[in-house]
Amino acid sequence: MDELGNILSDIKVDYLCDVIDILYSCLDDYVYVYDFINDFYYISPTAVEKFPFKTNAFHEVVKNHELFVYPPDLSSLQEDLNAILAGMKSSHNMQYRWVDRNGRPVWINCRGNVVRDKVSGRALYMIGCVNEIGTHQKADNISGLLGLASLKDLLGSYTGPYPDGFVLRLGPDDFKEINEKLGVEYGDFILFKIAECISKCLSSNQHLYRATSDEFIIVDFNGGSQADAINLYKKIRRTIDNFVVDNHYIAVFTISGGLLMLESVEEYTFDNILKLSEFALTSAKKRGKNNCYVYTNEDYEIFLKRRRLTQLLKQSVDNDFKGFEAYFQPLFTLDTNDIYGAEALMRYNTEEFGLVSPMEFIPILEETGLIIPAGKWILHESIKTCKRIKEHIPDFKISINVSYIQVVKSDIIDEIINAVSMYEVNPNDVIIELTESGQMASDSHIRKMWTKLKDHGIMVALDDFGTGYSNFHYLYDLRPDILKIDRSFTVQALENEYEFNLLKLINDMGHSLKLKVCVEGIENNNELTRMKSLAPDYCQGYFFGKPCPYDAFHNQFVCGEKK
Repeated sequence: MDELGNILSDIKVDYLCDVIDILYSCLDDYVYVYDFINDFYYISPTAVEKFPFKTNAFHEVVKNHELFVYPPDLSSLQEDLNAILAGMKSSHNMQYRWVDRNGRPVWINCRGNVVRDKVSGRALYMIGCVNEIGTHQKADNISGLLGLASLKDLLGSYTGPYPDGFVLRLGPDDFKEINEKLGVEYGDFILFKIAECISKCLSSNQHLYRATSDEFIIVDFNGGSQADAINLYKKIRRTIDNFVVDNHYIAVFTISGGLLMLESVEEYTFDNILKLSEFALTSAKKRGKNNCYVYTNEDYEIFLKRRRLTQLLKQSVDNDFKGFEAYFQPLFTLDTNDIYGAEALMRYNTEEFGLVSPMEFIPILEETGLIIPAGKWILHESIKTCKRIKEHIPDFKISINVSYIQVVKSDIIDEIINAVSMYEVNPNDVIIELTESGQMASDSHIRKMWTKLKDHGIMVALDDFGTGYSNFHYLYDLRPDILKIDRSFTVQALENEYEFNLLKLINDMGHSLKLKVCVEGIENNNELTRMKSLAPDYCQGYFFGKPCPYDAFHNQFVCGEKK
């Protein structure tokens, strides 16, 4: 080692700079030399592409490092360099952060050996390399496959449209359960076997890469058709099914695929391919798993709109519910055609999309949890409106929808009780509607809270009865005051005698249990006449009036009390 140090001490820094110029294009890392005597620094020219160097050669080394070293890490770097200059250290090995040209911190590992004068021991220069330790690996040792960095190199080699073919992204379903039940080490074994199963199914002109986490990407740049890709997916699925059997069902799993035909790609970049293929695989999993979804631009546009709506809804909730509106649809007694109340309905309006359908924004509110603050908002708007209308129609009732999520994840029941008291409304004039669901039927928590509402005199309606999970447990466990027959059931009953007789039985059963029955979806006089023969208590539908803002509702149904 001493002999090597003597040789290096005789080498001039200019010569080392020339060597760097020769080697840098062959290396992923950045090679550098730091000349302590002349306070000079030289690094591979490729570093200038990513980091804010004015040039790859500069003097005043410490001062210039302040331009690209992440500020919190600068003092520890200077401390290490000072130790080298003081003769306390003969090497440099630090993990710290530089800043890229976009101002983002990048973790690097900087290593170097110090060469000293063989007589005086003075530090002459340091030569070493810098490598980015946060970058993706070229290959993955768990699966034995090339990684995303290699895929990026492949895609980056094309300056124009990609050749005809496809990208098929694959991922085992519910893989997290394997790690949780059998351990991470066994999970790694399964990933290796999945890679092996996929590889067996590929032709020589198809390439397989390990993507993030438990996902894999197949690239076919040789004109593979959609039918070819789907057949490949099916072959892979069968191979994996066989492995599960041969492995004695120790780990049982299926695999989903997201197929991206390259002819549908408009932006030829690595990031875009990753983005669209990830969307395709996620769509496959959302559609039931163990299947292959074929990407379409139309579906992706719907996804982007939904994501944008989610952003707008969050902004609106945070901005005092700007864009939200309370609409009201009249409810009538069937025997007299007198208005007895209204159902409050949430609407959402944006400058970007106009009036958004509840079928679009309500599910987003529920999935994000925004239904909790939005539900409180519509609750207060509704009961305040009921209070105003009761000045004209003393027996007026307001019907308010509450979701399962609100009941389980918020204090909405107490909020309802407090709002009734706050606005000094008779509890019997407030009807809370809950849509039936399998979750509701199996949740004792729901039943207890529902009972609390009834104990306070607030009426309970079971909405959308006749669809979904309808069963007699609802009637026994929840003891609603009102059954609301869903519009889809109403339509079937109007078109089919069997369905009509079934609706009659439900209506008669409700009355025998001393429940009120409301038929939804009456849209014309013929439907009204037909429904009258069943003698339900209430009715609702476009024939009587469409949902509308308060002012329109007041002018049409309150001032004139439509008959």
